[in-house]
Amino acid sequence: MARRKSTRGSKIQPSVQTMTFAFTADGGGAVTTSYIDLSQVASLLNRRFYRQGINWAVAGFKFLTASTFAGQVSVNKLPNTWVMSNAWEKGFRHWQRMNNDALAESESVRPKFLDFKIYADAEHHALGYGANLLPVAVGDHIVASTTTPGEWESSKFQIPDTTTASGVQDREVIAVGANYPGVGPSGLNAVSLIEGYAASRALPEINDPNTPTDALRVDGSTPQNWIAATFSDGTQQTDAVLTDMVTENNQAPYPYEDDTIHTDTMYPGGANQTTGLQIHSIETITATTIGGVTRVKGGNFPCGLISVDTINTGDSAGVIIQIDLVPGNHRGYLCEPMTEM
Repeated sequence: MARRKSTRGSKIQPSVQTMTFAFTADGGGAVTTSYIDLSQVASLLNRRFYRQGINWAVAGFKFLTASTFAGQVSVNKLPNTWVMSNAWEKGFRHWQRMNNDALAESESVRPKFLDFKIYADAEHHALGYGANLLPVAVGDHIVASTTTPGEWESSKFQIPDTTTASGVQDREVIAVGANYPGVGPSGLNAVSLIEGYAASRALPEINDPNTPTDALRVDGSTPQNWIAATFSDGTQQTDAVLTDMVTENNQAPYPYEDDTIHTDTMYPGGANQTTGLQIHSIETITATTIGGVTRVKGGNFPCGLISVDTINTGDSAGVIIQIDLVPGNHRGYLCEPMTEM
């Protein structure tokens, strides 16, 4: 008899697929920014530990707004780029190495829920995880969450510094922006994953190929019939083509750094190039929005970190967010480790 194939490894575990949040959008044209950490929320709703280092798949968003809301809503995320992926990987590996070195002789004190947790940006760091939106339920009457959070501590780098009394600099981590943007909730300055990654890399040559400017002879003659003359015999054609090869299209379509101390690193998501979070979607909401419901497309969200910005030109109004996730094999959800992003 044929052997039955086991489905144990492909079983989708039960998990909450729709997360609901509520907050108040200030009126009069004010900007209200809220942050959501999908891993934190999934841990609360499922009573099961989900690490933050996950690239989450989101099916879509639904915003329900009161008739007094008029303006825009923007859903933002960590940059979906190789730079963000490599920066997270390098930051994680160095944090892991720092911990392993310290625990080499004291492995028994390693925390059970040790996890590499970061903030989205400087504003998120200033607010702290305590300001993250938490899920609401029917009993909350969709006005505010009564969910009690568990411990959700940010990761820290202990950077040697002989000029301080403690001998170290205690630093928390943000994903995007400049290093040391301000002071966080625990009095700790933040360091940027992307800016730190950019500063740790060797500077490339601006020109590729990088050749001396006088290496080739330049002939200024121009063919009269350029199509017919392109492949006609000519003693200078090779020199002209090579001149084009050397002087054109030899610089990248993105800016390089200008110095060797990395004060002007130009990595997207760093201190000087598209410095904030990546905009996932912007939607306009008016008093005539049908049913007060606005839908936003889905996508993948590195580290499950989401910021929601509202610009409300109307009166202060309640906003409800519903996030639909995708069923999958990672403890009930479709996602992948950040190490595989």
